[in-house]
Amino acid sequence: MNIACTTNFSDASRRACDTAALLARRMDASLLVVHALPGNVARTFGERAREAVQGALQEEARRLETLSGVSVEPVVLTGEAEKTLSALVTERDLKLVVSAAPREETPFLGLGGTVDRMAQALTVPFLVVRESEALEAWARGERPLRVMVGLDRSRPYEVARDWVKALSHFGPLEVVGGRIFWVSEEAKRLGLVHPRSYKDVSLDLREALEREADSLLEPLRMPGVTVRARLEPGLGRVADHLVALAEEEHVDVLVVGTHHRKALARLWSVSQHARRLASMSVVSVPVLTAEQGAVKEPPRVRAVLATTDFTEPGDRAVAYAFALTPPGGTVHLLHVEPADASPEAVQAAHRQLELRVPESEQEGQHKVELSVLKGDDVAGVITQAAERYCVDLLCLGTHGRTGVSRAVLGSVAQQVMARSDRPAVTVRMPRA
Repeated sequence: MNIACTTNFSDASRRACDTAALLARRMDASLLVVHALPGNVARTFGERAREAVQGALQEEARRLETLSGVSVEPVVLTGEAEKTLSALVTERDLKLVVSAAPREETPFLGLGGTVDRMAQALTVPFLVVRESEALEAWARGERPLRVMVGLDRSRPYEVARDWVKALSHFGPLEVVGGRIFWVSEEAKRLGLVHPRSYKDVSLDLREALEREADSLLEPLRMPGVTVRARLEPGLGRVADHLVALAEEEHVDVLVVGTHHRKALARLWSVSQHARRLASMSVVSVPVLTAEQGAVKEPPRVRAVLATTDFTEPGDRAVAYAFALTPPGGTVHLLHVEPADASPEAVQAAHRQLELRVPESEQEGQHKVELSVLKGDDVAGVITQAAERYCVDLLCLGTHGRTGVSRAVLGSVAQQVMARSDRPAVTVRMPRA
């Protein structure tokens, strides 16, 4: 495995190279120490400039080899740093790039500078080093590394979490999942009562978000890793709140996923602003990293939601839910009554749900939760329930209507799949 560290021969770059060398030793990797010689400098001073940079890099490589005992290769690039380094990532199959943070006096904290441009161009995780002592202590095996990963239900979170999981193979970690949430938005998503202010977090909302956070962090629960969540309401730019939360938790490294947003969308980029504003080291993990052929672990199904309207397709969806849920998992059975349904109707529906639990479940292979909810927007009620229960899969019965009947009558299953980003299985009746 190869990792690289960029240097401009400043004191900050020297400390970042020290960190990279110790990390390379911890990860059993080779290190490339890299300097990009600007094209105009190369054209003006010619081979003399390149020889001077090569000599300085060779001296730095020898120093780092003495410090860490790893193999260090000096590499001189010519041209714009982000473009030449991006090409080097592909050419040498680099797995991590390390850089010093911009100086504090840099205008706009480095916005649009070399580090910012590299972060936008690189397709591998990018570590911007600040306060390197903690990373170096972990690399030497002296203590666990305290890591915060930006937590939410998104693809960037998944790639950041997977990178932290891979990092845990090299040493102990104390992981905090930091979740900044907009209260009204989450209450709406979960089908809960809307709060009066952005700081008004009800007990139901807090418990639902904690369940979701626990599920999202589950893949990190492994030997050598302690995991917990920290959930805080916020308003405005998420990055500002996340950085403040990381500082409160005294973490050594903040890890965030990134979509490599362009133009105005970057105003809300969590990774970009975290790199600029954080007082600790920051790793940004591009979503593209996970889409370049790495084999992912298959998803685990622990909770399944089946909905039934007590017709044959709905009941068939219930049967499939039990079949698809592994032993020890949870099956949520849900029926939706009209908003004006009487208490007697709700109670009768609950009894009908009880009758749909297979006799084999008397042995207790699954945990079974029965729910009868009310609402005229059936698809909305189902979608919100799936979020509250934090299910891994939905099973939905469908009558298989097509053409005009589908357009006029609609399809609850179709509406649920359009509104929810959770995986869903639709169950049809066999052809007559």
